[in-house]
Amino acid sequence: MRVRGDREDPVYAGFCCPKGRALPAQHAHSERLCHSQKRIADGSHHPIDSTQAMDEISAKVASIVERHGPRSVAVYVGTYGGIHPTASAFGVGWLLALGSRMVFTAATIDQPGKNIANALHGRWLGGPYLFDEADAWLIVGANPIVSFSGGISPANTARRIRDARRRGQQLVVIDPRRSEVTRFADLHLQPRPGQDPALLAAMLHVILTEERFDRAFVTVNTQGFEALKSAVTPFDPQTAARRAGIPAQDIVRAAHIISSGRRGCALAGTGPNMSGHGNLTEYLLLCLTTLCGYWRREGEKLPNPGVLLPSAEPKAQPSPPRPAWGYGEKLRVRGLTNTTAGLPTAALADEILLEGEGRVRVLVCIGGNPAVAWPDQRRTLAALDNLDLCVTLDIKMSATAQRADYVIAPKLSLEVPGFTLPVESYEQSYLAVGYPEPYARYTPAVVDPPAGSDVIEEWEFFYGLAQRMELDLRLFPIRPEVGPARPSRAPIEIDMQQTPTTDELFERMAEASRVSLAEVKCHPHGGLFPTESVAVAPRDPACETMLELGDRSMLEELECVLAEERGGVDERRPFHLVSRRLANVYNSSGHDLPANQSGKRHNSAFMHPEDLEELGIESDEIVRIRSDHGSVLAVVEAAPELRRGVISMAHGFGGGPERDTDLLEIGSNTGRLISVEHDYDPHTGIPRMSAIPVSIERLKGALDAES
Repeated sequence: MRVRGDREDPVYAGFCCPKGRALPAQHAHSERLCHSQKRIADGSHHPIDSTQAMDEISAKVASIVERHGPRSVAVYVGTYGGIHPTASAFGVGWLLALGSRMVFTAATIDQPGKNIANALHGRWLGGPYLFDEADAWLIVGANPIVSFSGGISPANTARRIRDARRRGQQLVVIDPRRSEVTRFADLHLQPRPGQDPALLAAMLHVILTEERFDRAFVTVNTQGFEALKSAVTPFDPQTAARRAGIPAQDIVRAAHIISSGRRGCALAGTGPNMSGHGNLTEYLLLCLTTLCGYWRREGEKLPNPGVLLPSAEPKAQPSPPRPAWGYGEKLRVRGLTNTTAGLPTAALADEILLEGEGRVRVLVCIGGNPAVAWPDQRRTLAALDNLDLCVTLDIKMSATAQRADYVIAPKLSLEVPGFTLPVESYEQSYLAVGYPEPYARYTPAVVDPPAGSDVIEEWEFFYGLAQRMELDLRLFPIRPEVGPARPSRAPIEIDMQQTPTTDELFERMAEASRVSLAEVKCHPHGGLFPTESVAVAPRDPACETMLELGDRSMLEELECVLAEERGGVDERRPFHLVSRRLANVYNSSGHDLPANQSGKRHNSAFMHPEDLEELGIESDEIVRIRSDHGSVLAVVEAAPELRRGVISMAHGFGGGPERDTDLLEIGSNTGRLISVEHDYDPHTGIPRMSAIPVSIERLKGALDAES
C-alpha cells in the first residue's frame, strides 16, 4: 500500500528516495507480468509456465551451441542487473559454464572511462578519502542529488552535502546545466558540452605552473610527472576558456579550490564519460587527485573497513598500472577487444548482424532494455530481430520484451530478500563510492507475489537452465579495481543437486565478510558495526611501483583534443544534446508510473527559453531533433538553468520508429541520434552519446513518424 523510510535505520534515518516510494505503484501496475511469455508465429506473446519456458530455452540454447559453438551465446547485464546481486552473478556464471565469454554490461555504454583510467594510472592500495571527511571536492557532470552518485553516500545525499558545507568543505561543480547540486557549490563552471578534457588540462596547468601540488607525495609515489606537465602546457586557462566559453579566472579559481584541501577527490559522472574522450577525462581526474596527494596515508584510519566485504588491508603504496584493453575475447568489428570495463556493448549489435563464424545468435538480457538503452537504435532493433533466440527477464512488455522470443517474469524487489553487499561492492569498481560508515542491513521479503502468479527470481531461471544442461555453476566475486586492498576471494561453488534458498546464497556470497550475515540479520533496522581501527599500513620497503601520470596513450589523446575544434557553433548543427537524469526515473524504468512524473510520461527536450524564443518555438511544442545520423520527435520544455545552445534529455525512453507518434506516452529515444561507427572510443567502443551536435526543426504538417 505504501513505502516509507525507516526512521530507526542508523544511516538512512527515515530517508527514502522517490523511486523507492513509488514501489507500490510498480507492484500493482496493470502491465506487470505475472506469468512468463512466449512469442508465437504471428508475433504475439502468450503466457507460458516458467518451468516449461526453462525446458524449451535450455533445449534451444543447447542445440544452437552444438551447431555454432559457445561464442554464439551472449549475456547482457543492464543497470537493474546489479541491483539484485544474485541475478548478474548467476547469469554470468551460467554463460561461463556454457563455455562462452561473451558477457556485455551497461558499464561500457555508461562510464567505462573509470575502469580504463584506473588501470592505466594504477591503484592506490590505501584507498581514497570519502566525501564525509573531505574539505575539497570536484564533481564533473554529475548530479548526486538525483543520481545518488558523485562519490556521496546514497543515504540522504542532500543531507550529507549540507553537513559538509557546515564544516567548511569547498565544492566545485562543472556542468552545462545548473543542476540541483550546483546550489551547494562554491563555484559552478557552465561550459560548452564536451570540453571537459580541455578544462581539466587547464586546471592541471594551473596546479603545476603555480606548484600547488603535493611534491613529497608525487616524488615518492609517481612517475611521468614531466610528461604530464609538458602535455598540459598548451592548455593555459585562456585557451581552455575560449574553447569552453567560460571566464578564464573561473578555471584558475577552480584549480585553487580543488588544490587547497588536505583531503579531497575529483570525480566525473555519466555525462562526461558519454561526451567523447571519457577515458581521458577520467585519467586527468585521477592525475589531479594524485597531484594533490588526495590518497589515504600511512597510519590513517579507514572510516569503513567493510562489513559484508572482507576486511580491508590498506597499504600506503600503489599497485602497478596494468593493461586496460587488448586481451581476452576479441570482437569481429572495429578491432575491439575485452577491456577492464568489459566487452564493448556498443559493438554487440554488429556481432549479432555480421554473418559468419562467431556470430552471436542467442542473447539473454538481465535487468536491461537494449531496444531503448543501446546507442544506434535502428541497428539495435535490426540486431534483436536477427537473433535465433532472444530471452529477456523483465517485469513488463518493454520495447525489448516485445521483440523477445521468451520473457521471463521475475519477482519484484519487495518480494525477495535484499542486503547491502551490492552498495559495498561499488567501492571495488568506482572511486569513493559506498557507505562511509561500517553499515549493513538485511531485509526479508515483505510482500508475497500476486495470487495465482508464476514469477521466479532471476537466479532461479539460470539455475534451472544450468540443471537442465548439466552445467556446474560458479559465482565470481567482483575483482577490486579501486579502493583499499582486500583479500582475494575464490569463486563460489554452487550445489547443483539441492536447490538453495536466496538466503543461503546470500550466506555464500558473504562468507568471507568481516561481519557475518547472521549478525547483520540480528539488526532488523540495519546496524553500524565498528571494529578496532583499521589503519593504512606502511609502504613495503621493497615496493618500487608508481602511479602513472604520463601514460602515453592518454597524453597522445590529449594532443588530439588540442587539435580539435576549439569551440564555436556549427551552423548545420548549432545545438549540443546532453544526457541527464530524472529524479523519479531509473533509465528505462518508471516512465509509466504517473506519480513519478506528475502524470507526464515522456522525456522533454529541455532548452533555454531564449533559444526557444529565437527559434519561434513554444514550450510544450513537438519538434524534430536531427543529428548527422538520425532524428527523433520530442517535446521541448523551457529550462532557464541550461546554458544556451544546449538541449538536455534523459535517455532510455521511447520505442521503435513505428511508435514515434506515441511520444507523449513513451517519450523519445535519443539513441537514434547516435552512430556506433563514427566518433567512438577505439578501446571501449562507446560512441559519443552526449554532447551530440544536433539541429531543431519545427514540424511542417501533422505529427507523423519519419521513415
